[in-house]
Amino acid sequence: MAGALSHLRVLDLSRILAGPWASQLLADLGAEVIKIERPGVGDDTRHWGPPYLADETGAPTSEAAYYLGANRNKRSVTIDITTPDGQQLVRDLAAKSDVVIENFKVGGLKQYGLDYDSLRAVNPKLVVCSITGFGQTGPYAPRAGYDFLIQGMGGLMSLTGRPDEVEGGGPMKVGVALTDILTGLYASNAVLAAIAYRDRDGFRAGDGQHIDLALLDVQVACLANQAMNYLTSGKAPQRLGNAHPNIVPYQDFPTADGYMILAIGNDAQFARFCESAGQPALAADTRFATNAARVANRDVLIPKLNALTVTRSTTEWITRLETLAVPCGPINTVADVFDDPQVQARGLRVDLPHPLAGTAPQVACPIRLSGTPVSYRNAPPVLGADTDAVLAELLDLGAGARADLHARKII
Repeated sequence: MAGALSHLRVLDLSRILAGPWASQLLADLGAEVIKIERPGVGDDTRHWGPPYLADETGAPTSEAAYYLGANRNKRSVTIDITTPDGQQLVRDLAAKSDVVIENFKVGGLKQYGLDYDSLRAVNPKLVVCSITGFGQTGPYAPRAGYDFLIQGMGGLMSLTGRPDEVEGGGPMKVGVALTDILTGLYASNAVLAAIAYRDRDGFRAGDGQHIDLALLDVQVACLANQAMNYLTSGKAPQRLGNAHPNIVPYQDFPTADGYMILAIGNDAQFARFCESAGQPALAADTRFATNAARVANRDVLIPKLNALTVTRSTTEWITRLETLAVPCGPINTVADVFDDPQVQARGLRVDLPHPLAGTAPQVACPIRLSGTPVSYRNAPPVLGADTDAVLAELLDLGAGARADLHARKII
């Protein structure tokens, strides 16, 4: 069955994470994605190891785990875009594509004749998504942007970690490059919006457009309720560790053998928890009877709850509370996650054939479409695996022409 986006071709000039994350999602949904890489080098993340994918003997291959996380269902084509012939190859491929995704610095592609205006001249229907740290405008536009930097500048680290006065306190980044990932998701949404507009009857059908997507913009947008807490109160939110600024109790609690999460979202759930813990009076106490009261009196309530939760093991609490529809759960390691029966039942690990290792593990796409399901067509490609095939299929370059390009190290 053809994928939902099998009618689209994406030329992916991006590397690292935000751009490749966007193009991988489009590829999972059926788009043909051609990943353009530097000959002999490729995407930076190919070398961001260890760990590296192991071959069937257990020896490491050249494929870093980081690269494998964002590049499946793509075709790898190596082209040296610093050369006039390489630039022409990319323009020729863009002329036959619907989308280009790139994450060069502002103006970085203009010197190669591969910027939006140059590509639009050869294909007016093209949608070009430019991902940068700070956007195409503004005083920071020329700066390079990286996820860690943007987590700090965009306010996320000011909200993540324990308060300074608590042992081990201080700002912390999130454990994955979340700003890059969120930017990738916004990019794929923006691309699909531009394509939908381009192809919509009566709305200047055939017009492409340029998408200006900045990591900083995305991070600020994704401050969500914390941004609104500030904008409505004038008070900057502070770090609360694992606690929630607007809901109590909604954090980790110690148990007899570790920790668990309580995510109590309303007063009825709190009352059921207190009943299960043998302290129904807590739910009737005016200091704790409503969520607003619990937020105001969290410093009094949380120590009382800590004293209750340590009396049973994590498993005991979860077993009891699940029967009462009180949201709770363990704090799993990544190993625990992939051993979890729900994760296994949902098929969130996928193993794909790989030419160097036999198979390569993947984390499944979480989108479930009933009519055009996600397909897993190929593992992340080895560097340049599809160069000859793509140039022959799309540009009608014969074996002699390709051999000449190889000899001159253009491809």
